[in-house]
Amino acid sequence: MRVVRFLAVFLFLVSSSRGQTAQPAPATPKPAENISGMYSFLREGEFVQVTVEEEGRVTGFVSRYGDSESDRGAFLNQFFKAGKIQGDKLSFTTETVHATWYEFTGAIEHAAGKNPGEEGYRLLRGTLTESRSDAGKNVSSKTREVLFKSFPRDLEATPPKRD
Repeated sequence: MRVVRFLAVFLFLVSSSRGQTAQPAPATPKPAENISGMYSFLREGEFVQVTVEEEGRVTGFVSRYGDSESDRGAFLNQFFKAGKIQGDKLSFTTETVHATWYEFTGAIEHAAGKNPGEEGYRLLRGTLTESRSDAGKNVSSKTREVLFKSFPRDLEATPPKRD
């Protein structure tokens, strides 16, 4: 009689769990690293400021030297018109200043052997497209692979005010 009762309980448990698979416990999500900060840009003295706000919105600007006849050597700030972060993917498009704008699409990485806060600890690796329009509204674009390195944390500045 005990064997029959045992088999009945066993069969009940097997039939009630049929179709259910054991699900592993979800991994505790790691808090997203705040990649906000300053990064090198194309030339010495130029930089990109990236700010990831609490709600995940990406803002920032590119500070660069002008290189056209009308602005050669002038320091120009180009604020982000759009910015997006998804996991380790980052993209942004700047506003147009003196007929030039930039689009970046890439990934956030960490340099091996570097500690948080050190220069070059965070890297933005991706594709930068520089677009220019001429007086006739013709647009030319130049695309290149880039690697922007983070500045040391203690040297980062506050963003400039918009005019």
